[in-house]
Amino acid sequence: MTPPSPAAGLSPSHLQGRTAGLVSRALAAVADALVVLGIAVLAGLALGAVRFLVSGPPFAVPRPSDGFTGAFGGCLAVGYLAVGWSVTGRTVGGRLMGLRVAHRSGRRLRPGRALLRAVLCVALPLGLFWAVPSRRGASVADLVVRSAVVHDWYGGRAARGTGAVASARRRLPREQRGGEEAAASDDGQHDQRGGVGAERQVGDEDGAGDRRAE
Repeated sequence: MTPPSPAAGLSPSHLQGRTAGLVSRALAAVADALVVLGIAVLAGLALGAVRFLVSGPPFAVPRPSDGFTGAFGGCLAVGYLAVGWSVTGRTVGGRLMGLRVAHRSGRRLRPGRALLRAVLCVALPLGLFWAVPSRRGASVADLVVRSAVVHDWYGGRAARGTGAVASARRRLPREQRGGEEAAASDDGQHDQRGGVGAERQVGDEDGAGDRRAE
């Protein structure tokens, strides 16, 4: 997905690393639901094709009971979400919306946490709305597994953490960051020059003392 245009006031530099809102997360969830539905349809077609090859015509898609369909769909959704969050921190919906799921420290979720978060998201989809009153924008699943959903248009290359200091540093304009780096470099050079000057002064005083002793 192409990052939002800076002219729209939603440039990646302003959104990068910030906590995602309800709308973007809901749209990502809808996209993921469509992906899971597509996988289920493909699985049904594949089973129908296997049965056609084994038993012969007519070709028919299996029609399991509603209970089996619900259980299969739930397990498929949990597996899909858990793998995406533990491997890359993203699902298809997350990529489309420029979102990444990570631990609050910024690290990628471990498989156990990713699996628990997936189960909670599938079993309690309305828990997403807790992100509205939450000060950290955390859903019920985020509170349980201590995760966060942040804007990340660059696949984690520009944002390695979700802390306030890191986020504030990322939101600084490039010129200001360059000025800070130049100031730090000047301070280092000044300290180095000061150290060399002090060494020279000590050497001169030692030389004068030796001449007086002679």
